[in-house]
Amino acid sequence: MTSQTHMRREVNEIPQVVAGFLEASSSGLDQAAARLREVDPALVVTVARGSSDHACTYLKYAVELTLGLPVASIGPSIASIYGKDLKLDRAAAIAISQSGKSPDIVGMAQSARRSGATTVAITNTMGSPLAETSDFTIDLHAGVEKSVAATKTFVTSVVAGLALLARWSGDADLRRAVEALPDSLAKAVECDWSEMIPALDGHSALYVLGRGPGLAIAHEAALKFKETCIIQGESYSAAEVMHGPVSIVGSGYPVLGLAARDAAEASVADMAHKLAGQGARAFLTSDRPGAASRLPFAATGHPITDPLALIVSFYGFVEALARHRGLNPDEPPMLRKVTETL
Repeated sequence: MTSQTHMRREVNEIPQVVAGFLEASSSGLDQAAARLREVDPALVVTVARGSSDHACTYLKYAVELTLGLPVASIGPSIASIYGKDLKLDRAAAIAISQSGKSPDIVGMAQSARRSGATTVAITNTMGSPLAETSDFTIDLHAGVEKSVAATKTFVTSVVAGLALLARWSGDADLRRAVEALPDSLAKAVECDWSEMIPALDGHSALYVLGRGPGLAIAHEAALKFKETCIIQGESYSAAEVMHGPVSIVGSGYPVLGLAARDAAEASVADMAHKLAGQGARAFLTSDRPGAASRLPFAATGHPITDPLALIVSFYGFVEALARHRGLNPDEPPMLRKVTETL
């Protein structure tokens, strides 16, 4: 491909889209946060699939670390296939869907509201069935995303959740960090990971490591390896990889360690260096010294937001990797932009 892909353009748009979201959605975020403070839920549940579920995983860690509330992901099939309502009268339910149309996501959100949960939809499609069924809807204002591989909608979904959390918790430091994200993400767009491209030549599988909110980013990166590059990316906690998966890491096996500037940085970095020392071809987003190759990163200055900048840098890299392999990242085989499941 010689012309710029939709995916590359949409990655470049991320800082501007996030800035636009933060400006346009302030009132809606304030209203939803006020209700959540009022109801004071005992737990939070999330409903999503694909990249949106990775956004929910990110928010799980953010909510648990900030508010001390347990967060659980509910399988949408509980409502759509099995027809069961859960006891959610003391819960807040956050459903994330770009299109807001998938029947199973909508059905689970309806079930949660019917069961007494305060429901919040995060979607790029106002007026969608998910938006219509929820107590509050946060519009991503991301514009049309033409590439099948979600990029700007994923990042803005996480930002929406973090902006809501900052208001809900009253955490002024987190709110300032979220509002500063457009500048941080602009720096992340410029990070060059191209040295990793030739290291993957001849490989069809790799591990992606993370921990805490960074594990959600590892999940998203592994999915994008599959979607755009037909590489079997597998994501693991840096703590979990030693419980079996390490057995297939032979000489030259690729490993990407996504370490953020938080309490888990040492854990992820140490594991990447350990695997590199055992012969893996490991890359790492950390300045901690060791055998793994360092990748540049844009620090955000806050441990909750820092992992998000990593996926922006990764998106630029994986788009280039797909083109290097002669693939079109905009149109992965057998995939569609809107996926509707039951």
